[in-house]
Amino acid sequence: MTLTQLTLNLVEGSVSFSFSPMAARELQAAIAQLMDRLKAVAVKSTPIGKATPQPPMEYRHVGEVFLEVFCNPNIWASPFAAKVLLTIKDSNIRLTSEAELTRISEDLERYLAETEG
Repeated sequence: MTLTQLTLNLVEGSVSFSFSPMAARELQAAIAQLMDRLKAVAVKSTPIGKATPQPPMEYRHVGEVFLEVFCNPNIWASPFAAKVLLTIKDSNIRLTSEAELTRISEDLERYLAETEG
């Protein structure tokens, strides 16, 4: 399995770590499902009823580093406003930060284009 450096842009700064293209595709699929949930929340229901609460996204990958991505779609007005909580750790360091969902999605697309294209 080939590991290359994935760079994720955070609200302030960025972080790079070893990540496989296969794991990136899995994260991309989880983000696509989250986008669907966010769109369901954004389409407001009638004033009589409430929008159906959507389950949060809790993606975890254990490899050379541990990556966790969490997002509660019920608190964001749209996919473009949504942020995710990232936790990246290995035996020496732990980083927890927020990142914009759309930016993470773009970072994954760029990474996959570079590694698979």
